[in-house]
Amino acid sequence: MVTLLHIDSSVLPGEASASRSVAAAFRTAWEEQHPEGTVIHRDLAANPIPHITAAAWSAGYTTPSERTPEQSAAFAAREKLIEELEQADAVLIGAPMHNFSVPSTLKTWLDNVLLLGRTAGESPSAQGTPTVVVASRGGSYGPGTPREGFDFVQNYLEAVLHRTLGLDVDFIVPELTLAPRNPAMSELIPLYEASRRRAFEDATTKAKELAERLAA
Repeated sequence: MVTLLHIDSSVLPGEASASRSVAAAFRTAWEEQHPEGTVIHRDLAANPIPHITAAAWSAGYTTPSERTPEQSAAFAAREKLIEELEQADAVLIGAPMHNFSVPSTLKTWLDNVLLLGRTAGESPSAQGTPTVVVASRGGSYGPGTPREGFDFVQNYLEAVLHRTLGLDVDFIVPELTLAPRNPAMSELIPLYEASRRRAFEDATTKAKELAERLAA
């Protein structure tokens, strides 16, 4: 059986969130291909992970027999997150843009799972794991747009997920999600609708392709 690790981080619930909606479409297509598989779902908005502490951080670089009781307790929670990543056959992450970057809850999850010498370093323990990131945003940040260069989501996640953790990362980018709610963006609604359709199509396609790839 295959395991999908599904991380949501949007503060908005259900269909009010573009990242949740598109990630849900991916997950539905994935589960159709793997009805006997396992999905580990972490909703970081509903159940935030505590920020990493000095004890949790230092425990990662201390042999188990030499850890203090405080370090051992702190690292137990951190290790569970690390093991979920290591045991996953694929990873799905909903990463909406919050103030030009990722939600703090997602950053906290990354701080906990990134451990030099284990998940990061010369031979990352989850290296090569296929990972799909739904990086939604209210506006558009591509070349030629007014806020070109303000996107610190994709470049950050590319650096952490791929270059540091060694994951095989692919992005789905629904954009202009504020257009239907912001009168100043009303003329961009057709572009938003096209982006939304493309995102859902990509989610379904990528889920099926990844399922076939893992089954081969």
